Formats: sequence, structure tokens, C-alpha cells
Amino acid sequence: MPASSRDVFGAPCWVSLAARDLQAAQEFYGAVLGWRFRPARLGDAFSVAFLDGVPVAGLGALTERLAISVAWTPYFAVEDADVTAARIRERGATVAVGPLSYGIGRAALAADQDGAVFGIWQGEVIRDWAVGRSHAPVCLELSTRDAFAAAMFYGEVLEWAGDRKGCCEVAYEQDQVVLRHAGAPVARLRGGAVEEAPDPQVRPRWHVHFRVADVEEAVEAATALGGGAVTPLHTDAANRWTTLRDPDGGLFTVTTPRITD
Repeated sequence: MPASSRDVFGAPCWVSLAARDLQAAQEFYGAVLGWRFRPARLGDAFSVAFLDGVPVAGLGALTERLAISVAWTPYFAVEDADVTAARIRERGATVAVGPLSYGIGRAALAADQDGAVFGIWQGEVIRDWAVGRSHAPVCLELSTRDAFAAAMFYGEVLEWAGDRKGCCEVAYEQDQVVLRHAGAPVARLRGGAVEEAPDPQVRPRWHVHFRVADVEEAVEAATALGGGAVTPLHTDAANRWTTLRDPDGGLFTVTTPRITD
């Protein structure tokens, strides 16, 4: 059942991929992540990914006039897209698209002060969609230069850590800034990652992590369809994961819980 963005205000409410070829993207992510797709209410250029009948993410066709990269983008729920867009500009960041009306709400695409792209959404949200819950992304992570500076920016723009009932909470834990909504972690901000990256072209960005049943099978499916792994397979006490690239360069991470005796 849809809810108002006021119910999750300041928190991630959706993730979406801007794809150059919507049909090809559906075929790729369907094979790699097991998704099925249905048309979205936003029009023919958009579709919604489902897993076991549960909405997971959105895919949209990237128009030629938009000079932006293929990428997964988190959207944050806001009360007023115009007010939030003004806050973004006032803090020296960029609003690349919008705010625009889409019938059921209003959206804008922006980039923070270091260039990491994110979206804002005013309107209906999916009540049961939340990071870490059901088939929604298991994790959202911002890799940036300075996690504290990023937390200040997003906190001021999205009204995190305020006195208002239901707003997001922010804490520093294990060298990361952790964002919580209703007590559950919904995003992590990690600083220093860009400078430490071996690839000088790596820039600050939001990463989306999706849960899969088998990481190796996801890598094989991605490779067979023109994508592939861009990091080694990582393993810790709880999870196994790797970052994949789709055929158009969109990055995402797949993870699966480890099964131990």
C-alpha cells in the first residue's frame, strides 16, 4: 500500500537505474538478479523490477539529451522537492534535473558537493520498501572523500538528526557515518574511499548492494551478458560480496550471507 513521503521523510525510499537501453537492461538484471519487470505508472520509458512479486527497484530509459552516466541512484523522500532543491543549490551542489512532476509525485536528480549523484522524491512511496527489508537493497553506501562533510551536507538538505518525530538518526560507528530510520540502518557514509582507490577515475558515488542467493552464479550471469566483476570476491564472518558492472558501466554490488556450520 502506498504511503506519503512524510512517513519516511529524509530516508531512502527507492533506487533506480538510468539505462541506455531499457530492454537490454531488463534482460541483464533479470538474468543476474532474478527480477521480473512490469511497466511503471510513470510511462513507457520506466519499468519496475519485482522479485517474488515484491517491488525492488526502478529502471528508466536515459534520454539522449541528458549527459549523465549509467548508474544506480538512491532516492530520498522529502516533503517539498522545490524547498529541498533550493537547499541543495544553496550549499554549492547541483540540481541536474527537475524538480519535475510525474503524476504521482515530484522528483529531482542532484549531485552533492563532491559529485555523488542522488535523487529526491516528493509523493507516494511504497510503505513496505526499506533498505535491508525483504527484497529491497540490503545496503546503500556512499563512498566519498570526507564522511563528516557529506553527513553535514545531506543532514542539512534532507533534515537528518532533527527534533521532528520520525526523522533519520545519524551516528559515527566503526569509522563510518551510519544513517538510521525507525532504528534500522538504511545508509552508510564512508570517507577516504576515493583517495584509497587504485583507479584514479573512481569518483565519489552512491553504491547499491543487492542480495543474491549465490554470488558466483551472479558473476557468471553478468559475464555471459557483457558485464562482469570489477572487484575480487570478498568474504567476512557474515557475507560474501563483489561489485559488478553492467554492459553500460553501471556499478552495483551483490552479496549473500555466508552459511556456516
